Amino acid sequence: MTKCIDFYFDFISPYSYLAFKKIKSLQKKDQINFNYKPIFLGGLHNLGGVIAPAFNERKMKNMKNDCELIAKKNNIDFKWNNNFPINSLYLMRGYIFIENEKKEKFFEVCFDSYWKEDLDISQSINLNKILDKCNINQENFHNGIKDLKIKNELKELTNKAFKLDVFGAPTFLINDKLFWGQDRLAYALEEYIS
Repeated sequence: MTKCIDFYFDFISPYSYLAFKKIKSLQKKDQINFNYKPIFLGGLHNLGGVIAPAFNERKMKNMKNDCELIAKKNNIDFKWNNNFPINSLYLMRGYIFIENEKKEKFFEVCFDSYWKEDLDISQSINLNKILDKCNINQENFHNGIKDLKIKNELKELTNKAFKLDVFGAPTFLINDKLFWGQDRLAYALEEYIS
């Protein structure tokens, strides 16, 4: 079995975006196997009885400042999205539905559109622009995310994450050890090479 770091993410999570950008900047990233694990953060929070920071005024203010600080310190192009939070359900289903060879591009374009370009990617007009950039057929995509199999797969991935004690995004899992938060990427990498 190939050694890998499972990366649990949701496009709605600014910290997942920051972690993704850190992963992209790794000098030896091609030597590290990341397994992207889409989860529906809203569903995960419901399972765990967690109140998301977006619904707590003090946490929300701190999170915005924290993300901007992390981005600045790491030279990451980041803009707090004025539409935060959005419902990411269709995007997360979409990531599951699309062909494997288009997942990386979709992943990056969704994240950049939301956390760099300040677009409301839950709106059809913006989502369709993303699909066009990724050369994904719009009609197939919109039909595919309604498929019961895709819906169930996202639920199953979210439920499995919850059973593994994942409670937020991003979370990294390697060697049965959880590392929560973009600031724990370094610890997950240390575990990978140990």
